[in-house]
Order: sequence, then C-alpha cells, then structure tokens
Amino acid sequence: MARTPSNMLPLGTQAPDFSLFDTISGKKVSLNELKSNKATVILFICNHCPFVKHVDAGIVALAKDYQAKGVAFIAISSNDVQNYPQDGPDLMKEEAEKVGYTFPYLYDETQAVAKAYDAACTPDFYIFDAEMKCAYRGQLDGSRPGNGVAVTGSDMRAALDEILDGKPVSAQQIPSLGCNIKWR
Repeated sequence: MARTPSNMLPLGTQAPDFSLFDTISGKKVSLNELKSNKATVILFICNHCPFVKHVDAGIVALAKDYQAKGVAFIAISSNDVQNYPQDGPDLMKEEAEKVGYTFPYLYDETQAVAKAYDAACTPDFYIFDAEMKCAYRGQLDGSRPGNGVAVTGSDMRAALDEILDGKPVSAQQIPSLGCNIKWR
C-alpha cells in the first residue's frame, strides 16, 4: 500500500466548482445543486483502496449522523480507470449500493476536479462551511489499516460540530493518509 498524505488545501479556499456524472443517479450534477447551506463534505475515494475500505463504515455512519443535521456529502472518484478498471463508473455504483452510501458518488473522468482540490490520496476529506470556504481538510480520525485504532470519525465530527455550532474550526488538522490518486 502506498502511504500518501493529503496536500492540505489552504483553509479559507473557496470550493472549486464542478459538474460531474453521478454514478448512482446516472445524471450529471453540479456542486451548486448538491451543496448545503450549513456545511458540505467532499471526499475523494475509490473502490479498491484498502484505506478507503478500512473507513467505509465510518464514512457511512458519519454521513447518516450529519445528513440529518443538514450537512451535504459528496464522494468523488478520480482514479485512472484504464489502469484501475475496478474504479470504473459501473463498479462505483455497485460499491456505493453494497457499502450503503447515502450520498452521490461522482466520477471525475478528466481528473480536473481532483487537481482543482489539490487532492492527493484516497480517502482525502474536505469540509466547506456555509460560504463554501474550506474549514477543514485532513483525516477522518487516527485509524489506519492495521494500527488497531477504532474508526470513529472523531476529527471530522469535531470539525462539523464546530461549524454547526457557529464556532471556528481548530486549525490543528492532521492530514489524511491513503493510497495515492491514480493519475493518468
């Protein structure tokens, strides 16, 4: 497993706009259509990465808890499907159904969105506030495959709670760690 950390997009960065194919609904959707007026979580994931598989249940639990509070979740896969066909759009839909994603799972065919967000790894997590400014980028929590730490989503839960409570998010943020995005 490659161990690639997040690039840590500067806090306060405006969320780059996009319009991508949602593998679940079969429709092209835009950030403007999907975002929330409270907070929006954008996560770069893929089907095959062991780091993503390790936290999938935690992502589903996090989304379930915070979608109920008005937070939007948007997953994006930007991997090169020529060399990693298991990350193709048809299999993305299957994976989303199998794992229980309750949010769009978008296919970034050109990899332009991953580049705009300076995404580096899967999983790579971003939280944008009501004004769509980056308030958090980093890890779900301290759990990694094989390290014995439980998947709780604690880091992202703390950031989301601060945003929803109208408080500033702590700038002490730890990069996510995962497989590198499979660039063309």
